[in-house]
Amino acid sequence: MSEIKDYKLFINGEWVEATSGEQADILSPSDESVVGRVAMGVEADAENALKAAEAAQKEWKKVPPRKRAELMRKFAAEIRANKDYLSKLLVREQGKIISLAEIEVEVTATFIEYACDWARHIEGDIMPSDNPDEHIWIHKIPRGVIVAITAWNFPLALAGRKIGPALVAGNSIVVKPTQETPLATLELGFLAEKVGLPKGLLNIVTGSGRVLGNALVENPITKMVTMTGSTPAGQQIFRTAANNLTHVQLELGGKAPCIVFEDADIDQAVEGAFHSRFDNCGQVCTCNERMYVHESIYDTFMEKFMNKVKALKVGNPMDIDTDMGPKVNASELKHMKELVAKSMEEGAVLAYGGKSPEGAEFEKGHWFEPTVLTNVSQEMTIVHEESFGPILPVIKFSDFDQVVEYANDCEYGLAAMVFTKDMQKILRCNDELEFGEIYVNRGHGEQHQGFHNGYKLSGSGGEDGKYGFEQYLEKKTFYVKY
Repeated sequence: MSEIKDYKLFINGEWVEATSGEQADILSPSDESVVGRVAMGVEADAENALKAAEAAQKEWKKVPPRKRAELMRKFAAEIRANKDYLSKLLVREQGKIISLAEIEVEVTATFIEYACDWARHIEGDIMPSDNPDEHIWIHKIPRGVIVAITAWNFPLALAGRKIGPALVAGNSIVVKPTQETPLATLELGFLAEKVGLPKGLLNIVTGSGRVLGNALVENPITKMVTMTGSTPAGQQIFRTAANNLTHVQLELGGKAPCIVFEDADIDQAVEGAFHSRFDNCGQVCTCNERMYVHESIYDTFMEKFMNKVKALKVGNPMDIDTDMGPKVNASELKHMKELVAKSMEEGAVLAYGGKSPEGAEFEKGHWFEPTVLTNVSQEMTIVHEESFGPILPVIKFSDFDQVVEYANDCEYGLAAMVFTKDMQKILRCNDELEFGEIYVNRGHGEQHQGFHNGYKLSGSGGEDGKYGFEQYLEKKTFYVKY
């Protein structure tokens, strides 16, 4: 795959030029070469996409949910059938290793298939009235037009996570992928055409968040915004959506603590903590962002952990034996270097990594070594600022109350990891840790039937499972006198 493809906007089942006439290059994180070009949509394009979605939704909501699901299953199958092409495109635009890209394509399909399973479970309520000869019916109905804004770390999977429940529930959708990695998401437009999704049901538009994204969020046609991204961007969306009291679902930043207690299975903890830090070059919202290890097992744990870190192979993400690819862009790489410098200035010890790797293959691109910082104290910047990259601060702790206080000392509340064999500790962590998602004796990685929900500045609303699907439905109450 070496072609440089120009993508238009996918609106009302057709590929159209942006009103601005402008394009933007999408660059490879590996070597900074151009891998594609996208149209730069503006306010008028947002309006066109939303109007197309509004018209399509009026007919789509009349289709029985089972029939909607049948068509969406064909869409998911088409995604899976194009796994090779989509995986390689993800590697080129995002820099993730090929094996993870293949998993992402599969997960995109299964997100949609899971949503299809809910087609026969859109259930309301019937309850008695206080009045004689009267029923109260509560129906769950589609919200209308959904705007989905996705992040650059898992662009295709995040699109599938939102498209599936939105359409199965009877809504239409306008997807705005992030400007860093929009290409694989745009390919979904071609697949929608192939399976015969009704025109206007799925629209995919590209452009800046400040212009196009803002226009989508502030438009009164939009009945729900579902967004995955940074906390500052989510806060701005929340403010803008407030003008129309538009329903908002946000999945934002994280600073997940990984707590390894003295009674943990050390090998199990090492494996879980390791993958939960360095998967996707650390660019996962539930990643192990700060690790707390009990002082009694610290030396043994760290020896095993560091052996795995030192064995990581950084390199060409298309190579099957590569473990970690590049950061997504120059800004992210700069952030990594600044965090390491700040940590060392504050007294941390650089145990491993801390810089871009050397060699001809790393002269271009946004490469950074897996990095471990020790002699870290709770008040340091690295313990509180989200790195979203392969940097791990490690802190010793001595007792339960102390480490829970440290873990909760954070403005984020998305995920946490706990390793212990003690059920009392597990139950106390369940009660006392202020995070929406807690992994016990394993690394990160949510499942479709769970509920991916953040506390504090990590978001609102949640995704996945029963409760996530219900975000895409509104309730309507009927008082029926007979």
